[in-house]
Amino acid sequence: MVPKHRSSTIHAAKPVKAQVTQRSTTARKIRSLPKKEISLGDRVQRLFTSLYAQIDGSHFTNAIKTCDKVLRLVPDDNDAKQTKLFLLLHTERYSDALALLGASNESSTFERVYALYRLQHLDEAARLLDEIKEGQERSRGALHLEAQLNYRQGNYQIAFDLYNQLLDSSDPSSEEHSDILTNLQASQKHIDFINTDYLRALDGLSSDVTGSLEQAPPPLPPVLSHITSLGVSAPENRTGDTEREPAPVKRVRARRMPKGVVPGVTPPPDPERWLKKSERSTFQQGRGKRKGGGGATQGVVETAGGSSIGGHSRSGGHGRGGKRKK
Repeated sequence: MVPKHRSSTIHAAKPVKAQVTQRSTTARKIRSLPKKEISLGDRVQRLFTSLYAQIDGSHFTNAIKTCDKVLRLVPDDNDAKQTKLFLLLHTERYSDALALLGASNESSTFERVYALYRLQHLDEAARLLDEIKEGQERSRGALHLEAQLNYRQGNYQIAFDLYNQLLDSSDPSSEEHSDILTNLQASQKHIDFINTDYLRALDGLSSDVTGSLEQAPPPLPPVLSHITSLGVSAPENRTGDTEREPAPVKRVRARRMPKGVVPGVTPPPDPERWLKKSERSTFQQGRGKRKGGGGATQGVVETAGGSSIGGHSRSGGHGRGGKRKK
């Protein structure tokens, strides 16, 4: 017979097993149903939602990938193109930005000029900037870019005037105001150097110094100094070499000897003095010798008659412990 408590457990487990079987059957039915297709507009909307969250969280690399997904679905989406262009310029990928703009995109000429300027294509950037000034009024960004181009090309006076124009119309508490002041001071320093310091340095050179510089022979090429250091003599300069003093000979530093050591007289130190005693070559030499040496027998006292008294005898006489001859 089955105990009561076991039978109650079995009867209680039957409904649970039936519920699990019913759930698995429902899951199979749901999987077998065809998935509802998402329209193109909903997919693009979801991608733009992800794009907004990525830009808000400063995940610009992932945002560029999301723009690529939108452009694969809708290649002519201007919002995705402008967003990707902004992200490429923000991440300093100027070559990719130019590739995105292509050859005939007139709506983003300013972005093209900025990318060329950052890639050091100054002449092409200046040409496009002139076209912008002719076709429409100059914006504030175009003025900034024009000032920077003139500064890079060495037109410091034009850059100084443009920065002054921007400074008059900027907010004193803005970050732009401090940047314009910094660029204005840099332009002013270059102008002062060209107009005052450089001319003053030229005027300081007297005619005698200028004449001596013109008549002086050309300096030796730097290769000759390398050749002379290898032991090959350089060609003689016949204009004033005899008046030059010879170069001082560098003395060889004498070796320092310990105090009390006379070279050739004091014996050299033991070369094995840094080794352990057990590792020296003379360590095993004294271990084979017996303690004590030869000579007289221990405890032997010779008398006047030539006989010995006491002690051990080598010849086996009448000493202690010796045998008597019969």
